[in-house]
Amino acid sequence: MGTSTEQLSAKLVESETGDTPTVTQTQCHSFFQCLIIQLHWILSLALLLLIDALLKKVFEAASIEFPSALFGMFCIFVVLVLLDFTVPSIALAFMNFFDPGLIFIHRWLPLFYVPYLVVLPLSVKEIPPSAAIKIALIIVGGWLATLCVTAYTALAVRKAVKTELLDVEPVEKPPPFSSVEIWAWTGVFLISFVASLFFPTALGTRARTCLPFLLASTVLGYIVGSKLPSYVKNIVHPILFCTVSAILTAFVFGYISKTGLDPVLGYYITKSSSNPGAGDILLGFLGSVVLSFAFSMFTQRKLMRRHAAEIFTSVIVSSIFSLYSTALVGRLVALEPSLTVSILPRCITVALALSIVSLFEGANASITAAIVVLTGLVGANFVESTLNKLRFRDPIARGIAAASSAHGLGTAALSAKEPEALPFCAIAYALNGIFGTVLCSIPAVRESLLAIIG
Repeated sequence: MGTSTEQLSAKLVESETGDTPTVTQTQCHSFFQCLIIQLHWILSLALLLLIDALLKKVFEAASIEFPSALFGMFCIFVVLVLLDFTVPSIALAFMNFFDPGLIFIHRWLPLFYVPYLVVLPLSVKEIPPSAAIKIALIIVGGWLATLCVTAYTALAVRKAVKTELLDVEPVEKPPPFSSVEIWAWTGVFLISFVASLFFPTALGTRARTCLPFLLASTVLGYIVGSKLPSYVKNIVHPILFCTVSAILTAFVFGYISKTGLDPVLGYYITKSSSNPGAGDILLGFLGSVVLSFAFSMFTQRKLMRRHAAEIFTSVIVSSIFSLYSTALVGRLVALEPSLTVSILPRCITVALALSIVSLFEGANASITAAIVVLTGLVGANFVESTLNKLRFRDPIARGIAAASSAHGLGTAALSAKEPEALPFCAIAYALNGIFGTVLCSIPAVRESLLAIIG
């Protein structure tokens, strides 16, 4: 029924040389083939990280406030479009080269949002309970309002332009997690956890020593959470399972080592390049996530051209509504201005939300990231049922509304069951962050938001 990899390799060698290969030749061919594949994805991912790092340094040196990764995304998209018009074969080769790195990013995408959620217990200590309740109401009510406004806008424009919906480009799903990965990360966790107890500064500092087991517990939590049954994941999203896993590990280590929970969570994000924590490693991929948007949009460029009116109008309306409604509601419920500023980009993916709040003085990046992820969790759990109850059937409206109100997590939740909505989710996911960032980069818009906040 099936042909093994060795048999296929053997046939390939035989067809090329005319001789029957030996077992050693077959094994060597298979080994080198696997090695090339591994080197390919490492090189493509490393190049994305390198581009992000270089852009950051250039923008910092030039004191440019605009997000460097977003500029890089625009550049990559423009280059791909120009190559597609002039030399399509080079554009295709460009896409094929980066494809393994992009698959890695999309496979682990939710994991890159986790770090600020893990250290949320440290961030919320300074937030009074009354303010926390107000923020929770803004998260839930704001998500629902943004979902409705975006969906109704997309549907209204869709009816006005009457563009026929054609078959969408298929989107490749990342491979599932294997048992080998589970056992490998389990081994890293157990060995590093025990070693950290007996040798607390074995790697120079406690943050470095705690890094392996805190990272392993985060990754394991995500893998196990992803393998839970669908009815469980509808209640406990993998990213929530992942967060609990990391916090529980920090608590157990703090208890056994008698250092306490707070210091161990402090090792999770150090914001120091010379002394990074597990969270810093994961956050280091956020720039490459933004760069990957360029490839997603290029893949769906035909769809973007055909349905530009629906997509761009609804995303622009959604971005403006989300920012100004959050500022207004924060003022009406008398939420502290610094907290209102911190939650302004609640519907924008973490990678760009952090860039947005950096434009405002007094904003707390940890709170911003946590609120963004919590908004995504709300959307991931309720987006499909809410859209069904509101009777939104059009895949364009469903996809754009899901991504614009709950960014990547809403996208993942809806597209898992509705592949036809995924292209619109991917486009809106990127464009929503782009428009939000561009808007907040305009001084007049920032001043108007601050005036509303008070």
